[in-house]
Amino acid sequence: MENVVKTKMTIAEEIMNKSKKKKLHFSLLDPDKQKPEVAGEMARAAEEAGSSAIMVGGSTLVSQEQVDNCVKAIKKQSNLPVILFPSGAKYLSKYADAVFFMSLLNSRNIGYVIREHVKGAPFVKYSGIEPISMGYVIVEPGMTAGKMGEVDLIKRDDIQTAVGYALAAQYLGMNFFYLEAGSGATKPIPNEMIAAVKKNIDIPLFVGGGIRSVKTAAEKARAGADIIVTGTKLEEEDNLKQALKHIISAIEG
Repeated sequence: MENVVKTKMTIAEEIMNKSKKKKLHFSLLDPDKQKPEVAGEMARAAEEAGSSAIMVGGSTLVSQEQVDNCVKAIKKQSNLPVILFPSGAKYLSKYADAVFFMSLLNSRNIGYVIREHVKGAPFVKYSGIEPISMGYVIVEPGMTAGKMGEVDLIKRDDIQTAVGYALAAQYLGMNFFYLEAGSGATKPIPNEMIAAVKKNIDIPLFVGGGIRSVKTAAEKARAGADIIVTGTKLEEEDNLKQALKHIISAIEG
C-alpha cells in the first residue's frame, strides 16, 4: 500500500471548514487599547468562552514593537490562532500565526488597496506567517477605520454596491469578504445588506463593527454572516468570558 501523507490544513482552510458547520466568533484585540498582559488575559477568556481565533490590529497603532508584544502575550495565554488584522505593512509581526492579507477595496488611497501589500509581502514570505486573502470594505458610519483608511463609505442602503464589491473580491480570488461598520460604530451592518451579500457569494462572510449585544450578534448571524467579529465589546466587559459565552451561544443558534 502507498503511504498517504496527510498535510496539515492551513488556518484559512480550517476557518472555511468550520464555518460550513457552524457560525464562528472571532475576538479582535487592539494593541493600542490595553497592555500586552491584559490582551493575553482577554485572549484566554475568549478561548474559554468558545471564540475561534484572535485577531490583532487597530487603526491607531504606533509601532511594530507594540504589535509584537501584544501577539507574544496572547500566545503565552491562548492556543487559538493569532491572525494579524493590519492597517499597514509596518504593523506586521513574525510572532503571529497568520495575517489577513486584505485589500481595503473602497479606499481612495491606492496604498490601502495594494501598495501596502507590496511592501509587506516579502515580510510575510520570509517570516513564514500564513497570508489569508480577504476583500475588505467599510460601510457607514465607518468610524476611525473609515477616516484613517480614506474610504468612500458604502451607504447603509446601497446594497447593490456592497454586493458588487463582494462579488469582485470573490472573482479576484480572495478567500473571504468582510463587511465593516467600524470599531465602536453606533449602527452595525444592516441585516438586509448582509443577507444580499451572502446570497450572492460563495466565500465566507465576516461582519464586524457595532456588535455589542447578544441580540445584535444573533441577528447578524441569522442574516447570513459566517463569522462575527467583536472588538469594542471585549474592552467594555468586566466579565468578558461570560459575555462572550452568551454571544457565541446566540450566534451558533
